[in-house]
Amino acid sequence: MWRIWLLFDPRRVLVALFAFLFSLALLIHFVVLGTPRFNWIEGPGAKKPAAAAALTPNLDPARAPAASA
Repeated sequence: MWRIWLLFDPRRVLVALFAFLFSLALLIHFVVLGTPRFNWIEGPGAKKPAAAAALTPNLDPARAPAASA
């Protein structure tokens, strides 16, 4: 195992490893933040899909359509 470190500079290997892991962590966090279920910044249900918003009933009486007699 010690002969591997004779081929590679340990400082460069560690810097490259930390840079890769940091970029991987950022990528994973941004992918998770892009999902509406796991977005911990905006809270649960902050962004509803358009189809789900269209199915919700309008409970505001001022905007309700007038009932025909």
